[in-house]
Amino acid sequence: MARSRQRERELARRRYERRRLREQQLRARRRRRNTIIGATVGTLAVIGGLVFLLLYVVLGGNDKSKVNANATPSTPPSVSPTATPSTPPSPTGPCAPIKPNPPAKGQPTIPPVNGPRPATLKVKDVKIGKGKVAKAGSSLSVSYIGVSCSTGQVFDATYKDGGKPFTVSPLGTAGVIAGWNQGLIGVRAGGVRELIIPPSLGYGPNGSGPIAPNETLIFLVTVESVK
Repeated sequence: MARSRQRERELARRRYERRRLREQQLRARRRRRNTIIGATVGTLAVIGGLVFLLLYVVLGGNDKSKVNANATPSTPPSVSPTATPSTPPSPTGPCAPIKPNPPAKGQPTIPPVNGPRPATLKVKDVKIGKGKVAKAGSSLSVSYIGVSCSTGQVFDATYKDGGKPFTVSPLGTAGVIAGWNQGLIGVRAGGVRELIIPPSLGYGPNGSGPIAPNETLIFLVTVESVK
């Protein structure tokens, strides 16, 4: 029965990752299309300017009464640079207060994040476990709560999915964000670790679902077991 629930959780995670990958591919196709359109418009503008200059020179040269030996040729119309899709700016400032905290009845309190949001991964052991130490290649069973720094609101948690633990395996190359693969190294079974993950180790400029682009993520991870 436990294996069946674990498999359902793994299948749900894979569907989520496939959906996120499709969203990223769609955005990439849109960016390429916009770039091609911008380049085409810029090229046509340059060609139009050259045709205008050529007609001016030819027609002006045939009318000898208007020829001025000291005159300099007119400058072709300037061409605006091709517009490129802009990357959403990274949010700045401190993280919003986590509300409610604890997020739900029976859930652990998440330590507040004070000061400016960090640019690098921050790891804090809220509770040091007494079990096996997690290493690269380990298989972890964890419960977690994920909070968006900008809003202070929970965007995902195992308690929202019936309280089923989530498997991270093999640690270091598991199909999770880089902040987890790096931040859970060294945690002990039975421990509780807070991870503050910058966008570069999270979902980056694209975001994912309820997670905004360039969002800093706060996770409270409880390690049920390490194998």
